[in-house]
Amino acid sequence: MSVATETGRRAGRDIKEWIATPWAAMVLALALVALMDPEKLAEVFAFAVSALAGTLPYIVFAVALIAGLKAAGAEAAIAAAFKGRETRMIVMAALFGGLAPFCSCEVIPFIAGLLALGAPLSAVMAFWLSSPLIDPPTLLITAAALGWPFAIGKAVAAVALGLFGGFAIKSAMGAGAFGNPLRTYTRKGCGCGPDPFSGKPVWRFWQDASRRAIFRQEAIVNGVFLIKWLALAYVLEALLVTYVPASAIAGLVGGEGLAPIAIAALAGMPAYLNSYVAPPLLAGLIEQGMSNGAAMAFMISGAVSSIPAMAAVWSLVRKQVFAAYIGLGVSGAIFAGALFQMLA
Repeated sequence: MSVATETGRRAGRDIKEWIATPWAAMVLALALVALMDPEKLAEVFAFAVSALAGTLPYIVFAVALIAGLKAAGAEAAIAAAFKGRETRMIVMAALFGGLAPFCSCEVIPFIAGLLALGAPLSAVMAFWLSSPLIDPPTLLITAAALGWPFAIGKAVAAVALGLFGGFAIKSAMGAGAFGNPLRTYTRKGCGCGPDPFSGKPVWRFWQDASRRAIFRQEAIVNGVFLIKWLALAYVLEALLVTYVPASAIAGLVGGEGLAPIAIAALAGMPAYLNSYVAPPLLAGLIEQGMSNGAAMAFMISGAVSSIPAMAAVWSLVRKQVFAAYIGLGVSGAIFAGALFQMLA
């Protein structure tokens, strides 16, 4: 094979990989505006830049926080929550789910290790349901886009959903359900860091050169990740506010009652929006007439049914447990949305 041919193939692969990135989607969206409605391009671009600039302080703090947790080895502290009595484990798993500094692939070996050590399915389910909903960066991004009441409401809903799911599974297993819940799982390395069960957290991580290196690496990776997704999110929000009639949004998921909230929860399931893209888009939808309760339901059901979250559950448990996970997530999303609507 000639060098020119190999170089051409590598360039083709690089182009294909770039096309699948948020950068490409953002460029394509702006290019379409420039082509079809050039008079609106400056308005859309200015909206996105202004929104991203307003979020930058939250991004910086979130990146520093998550990098610090990873550098300190906080996974070991979270694993310690799955010890003791089952009721205590459920409560601690629901609480710690929002603090887990895991990437999507690292959740799988972490949970597999817990199950191998004998952690009850009820506590694992509590962690599974609360973990996709909130973490430190998500909390800050949600606050920046939708305000602190919404962010705090989502955090409370995450813990409540974890508790609801954990105790529901505990009751079901007490009645004889889910007698053999696990699939066969072979642990594989995913390149996401050390075994979360090894060692203890070192909170003064800056005193260790290797941990400082982890902090720098995590800060760069998470910073780039957050900026690229949020840049795309704010471009999409600008397009939504500019081109989608408010009456269309208000007619579907606006107004009072349970129906708009249930519709939003069901619509959130197939809409794969990660927790960093969803808040800016929901801010645009609320501005166009979406109710607060429907927005909360959409965000919760979308997080629970996101591809990484579902992959973590599907890879480790049998179909009945997976169905219970989805059912608990959607019903919890509807209830949380209805309660948030009442309080808001």
